[in-house]
Amino acid sequence: MTENEIIRVLEAALLCAEAPLPISELRRLFPDNISSDDMRRLLSVLQLDWSEKGLELVSLASGWRFQSRPEMQKYLERLNPEKPPRYSRAVLETLAIIAWRQPVTRGDIEDIRGVTVSSQIVRTLEDRGWIEVLGHRDAPGRPALLGTTRQFLDDLGLRSLDDLPELEPQGAIQALEGLPLEPLPETDTDTD
Repeated sequence: MTENEIIRVLEAALLCAEAPLPISELRRLFPDNISSDDMRRLLSVLQLDWSEKGLELVSLASGWRFQSRPEMQKYLERLNPEKPPRYSRAVLETLAIIAWRQPVTRGDIEDIRGVTVSSQIVRTLEDRGWIEVLGHRDAPGRPALLGTTRQFLDDLGLRSLDDLPELEPQGAIQALEGLPLEPLPETDTDTD
């Protein structure tokens, strides 16, 4: 097979795939043993071929996929005017804590947020496929340790958690200022 034929097969497979395809799956398309390095090089060539089009080839946590470019979103929304699900502030705060601090327990999240985490919030994130139980903390009650999934990374267009933006101290302060936190009562520390 020529390089151009291999690229055409990759292109067809990726355009027709329902989910991102890892390199190991893409290598199975070919009877000849194509190395992972060669596959990455060919995928880079394919990315370059699509650089001026409305779709782009991206590498995500679970593999490679074609997706629409962000600037195309405003046009594509006209085809499907349904609004995506809206998540409450509590759900988004919980997800953010899990994403940046994982693995965490519900108790950890409650300590950070200062309010109880309802089962519905955790269920919403699990149903969306964004979080899962990674294990259990070796503590009384063996609380579940929550972390994000590959689906979370794929939906956000990330290859790994390292791609999450850094939390800047000032940004954290601004985020906390928006929360309804009550000041701690002052205690008498004078010892006469």
